[in-house]
Amino acid sequence: MTKQKTSSWIKIFTIAVFITAICAAAYAASLDNILMRWRKTAKYEDGTSNLTVAVTYYSAELVEAEIQAEAEKNLWTQDELERYKYRYLQMLNLSEMIPIKVEFVNNGPTMHPGPFDKMIDMTIGNKTYEPADYDKRLNFPFQGEKDGLVFFNRFDPKTGKNILDGQKRVTITLSPGISAIISSRGRNARFFWDINKDDPSKLYAGATAARLETDRLIKRLENLRKDRADEAARLKAIDDEISTVQSRLDELATIQ
Repeated sequence: MTKQKTSSWIKIFTIAVFITAICAAAYAASLDNILMRWRKTAKYEDGTSNLTVAVTYYSAELVEAEIQAEAEKNLWTQDELERYKYRYLQMLNLSEMIPIKVEFVNNGPTMHPGPFDKMIDMTIGNKTYEPADYDKRLNFPFQGEKDGLVFFNRFDPKTGKNILDGQKRVTITLSPGISAIISSRGRNARFFWDINKDDPSKLYAGATAARLETDRLIKRLENLRKDRADEAARLKAIDDEISTVQSRLDELATIQ
């Protein structure tokens, strides 16, 4: 390769790196803006003590932005992005749950937030829901920093309907009993998001959607096989009882 060609390639490489850096920086700025819409923060002060609470609603917009930001940062291929997206969506279980991240920075008296599922609820429309699952570390007393995920069922257990369908707002409420600093105000800590334009179904497309649907179908198949085994066991028990009754009837017939 001539010195002139080498110089040209170095220039092209330098420009490519520069453009990549600009794109990454632009995407990071975009992610920050999106995060500000979905991560609500409140600070409570009491004399020399203070408590900061941040609650993040994992909207489709935020999840997609975080995935794309990771891909940009690591210069992933489409296949690498799809694998990361698959693991991310599996962890959040967005197809069945509404995940919420709760973060505390407690520079005050020890907090006693357990049992945490009794300290937090979600209101959608005129209904209030308790968590279906949560990070159990949130149960323990602490000072300093702590965070964890809290999951609410996406579907009503009685009707099977998506509780977000047709709704405009989600509200998370923390009990004042969670902290002396909050309770001194005599009010609950509330965080809300307008979700009418958010559409989680946009996340489920392409290879990731196929893998997640495969997971769901395998799980469904396992449940059906278990149901079939239970029904077979019940049917065998009935057959055995029929045989026992019939045998006794045959014995009685010989006596009469």
